[in-house]
Amino acid sequence: MWEYTDKVREHFLNPRNVGEVENPDGMAEVGSIACGDALKLTFALDESRRIKDIKFKTFGCASAIASSSALTEMVKGMTLEEAAKITNQDIAAYLGGLPQEKMHCSVLGKEALEKAIESCLGIAGEADETAGHVICECFGVTDLDIERAVRENHLTTVEEITNYTKAGGGCGNCREAIREIIDRIQIEMTPKTAAKSKLSNIQKIKMIEETLEREIRPSLKLDGGDIELIDVDGDRVMVATRGTCATCKAADITLKHFVEKRLRDLVSPDLIVEEVTQ
Repeated sequence: MWEYTDKVREHFLNPRNVGEVENPDGMAEVGSIACGDALKLTFALDESRRIKDIKFKTFGCASAIASSSALTEMVKGMTLEEAAKITNQDIAAYLGGLPQEKMHCSVLGKEALEKAIESCLGIAGEADETAGHVICECFGVTDLDIERAVRENHLTTVEEITNYTKAGGGCGNCREAIREIIDRIQIEMTPKTAAKSKLSNIQKIKMIEETLEREIRPSLKLDGGDIELIDVDGDRVMVATRGTCATCKAADITLKHFVEKRLRDLVSPDLIVEEVTQ
C-alpha cells in the first residue's frame, strides 16, 4: 500500500480546475487510456500573455488526478516561459512528495504542459509521433522518453525507469534494452561528473548557494515553503527548512528526492543534504 501525503489526498479528493477551457490558447492530450493514464490539458492566456485559466481532464489513479490538479494551480499567473521551466520534480515537491512507483504521474503532467505550450506557440513538433523508436511495446514508451527520464531525474536502475515512465512494467521483454540505455547515458555523463567532483570548497559553496536560489527555492516558495543554507562541511550540506516545509510530514522526501538530487546533478554527485534545526 502506497503512502500518500495529506496534500496528495486533498488534491485527489478535491481536485482543482477540472474540465476544459473554451477556445483555449494551448491544448494537449498525452498518455493513453489503453496504457492506464491519459491527460488532456487546456489553458487560456490574458492580455499580458500569462496563464489566466487552465483546466484538466484525466483518466488515471489518485496520483494522476492529484498531479494534474497541482500542476494547474502551480502555473496560474505564470508566463509561458515561466511555466515551461516546471519539472515533474517540481510537481512532486508541490504535493509533498509522491511514491516512487507513482512518479510517472508527475511526468505525464509535465509532458502535457510542454505540448500545450508548444501548441500555443505554434511550434508543436510535427515529427513528435515518429521521433525515436518504441522500446516498451506494452506502454508505447520510446527510447527518447527513457533517455529524457534518465537525464532529468538522474535515474540509474530499470526499476526507477518503470516508476517514471512505466517502461518495463508489463511483459518485461524490454528491460535489457532499458538497461543498455541507462548504461550508455551514465558513460556519457561520467566526464561531467568527474569534473564537478574536483571543485574547490569555495567553488562548491558558491554553486550550492546559486543552485538553491535558482533551482530549488522558487519551487518550494510556490507552496509557502523555503529552505536556508546553514553550513557546508565537505560533502555534507546542512540546511534548515522554513515556512510550510518546516512542518510538512513529507519534508524528508522533499529533501532527498528533490533538493539533494538537484544539488547532486548540478554541483557534485557526492553531496548529502542534512536538515538541522536553527
